[in-house]
Amino acid sequence: MKLEVDAVSKTYAIPVLDHVTFQAAEGEFVCLLGPNGCGKTTLLRIIGGLEPPTAGEVRLDGRPVVYGGGSELHVGVVFQEDRLLPWMTLEDNVALVLEALGRDRMTRHETARRYLRFVGLQGFEGYFPNRVSGGMRQRAAIARALAIEPGLLLMDEPFGALDAQNRRIMQAEVKRIWAETGKAIVFVTHSIEEAVAIGTTLIMLSARPARVRELIRNDGSRDPHALVDDLNRMIMEEVLRQQGDQRP
Repeated sequence: MKLEVDAVSKTYAIPVLDHVTFQAAEGEFVCLLGPNGCGKTTLLRIIGGLEPPTAGEVRLDGRPVVYGGGSELHVGVVFQEDRLLPWMTLEDNVALVLEALGRDRMTRHETARRYLRFVGLQGFEGYFPNRVSGGMRQRAAIARALAIEPGLLLMDEPFGALDAQNRRIMQAEVKRIWAETGKAIVFVTHSIEEAVAIGTTLIMLSARPARVRELIRNDGSRDPHALVDDLNRMIMEEVLRQQGDQRP
C-alpha cells in the first residue's frame, strides 16, 4: 500500500504540523523522529484516519484518508499502551476487532489464533492480559492489528514502556513481521538507535510547527554510528531552536 502525505497541517490552540509532505512505497519501514512534542503522534493519527488534518491530505493507494474511516482503509494501529481489555483472554481481544468487519465467530477465533501463533504466543491464547509480561501483551496488540490484514501498519512508540532486553527482542520481532508480511509500516519512536536499527526510511521532523527536516534512506550505505550521531545533532538543533522561539 503506497502512502502519500501531502502538505498536511494541524492546528489546535497553536500550530503543530506545517505542510508535512512525504511518500512511502509499499513495503517500506518508515520511522518518524523529532523533538518531544513536535507532533509525531498527531501525524500518525491523521495518517490512520483517527484525527482530521486542518489542511492537506493523506492518500493510501490514491484514495484520500477520511477521518473515522480506518476500518474501511484497512489500517492497523499499535499504540504505546497495549489497550487490551483485561476481562478478555488474548484470543478474545484479538478476535474482537474482527466483529466490525462482519466475520462470523468461528472465523474470528481461527484468525485470532493464527496471528497469535504468528507473533509467538501459541499456547497463551487463553491467558488474560494480567497473566503475561509486558512484551507478550505488546505481541498480542500487534496480533490484533495484523488480524484485520491491513495494508498499512501504524505503530506509536509500541516499545516505550518495555525494559531494554524486551525492547531489543521486540525490535527484532517487528523486523521479522515486516520482512515476512511485506506490509508498509510507519513507526514513531523517540529512540534514534531504534530507528536506525529497524527503519528503511528515516524522517526527521523539525520542532513545532513540524515540517520534514530530513528524509534519509537507511539502506546500509552509511555507517550506523555516524548516522546516529548526525540524527542526534539534528534533534539537539531543533530542541535549541524551539527553546529560542519560546523565550520572551
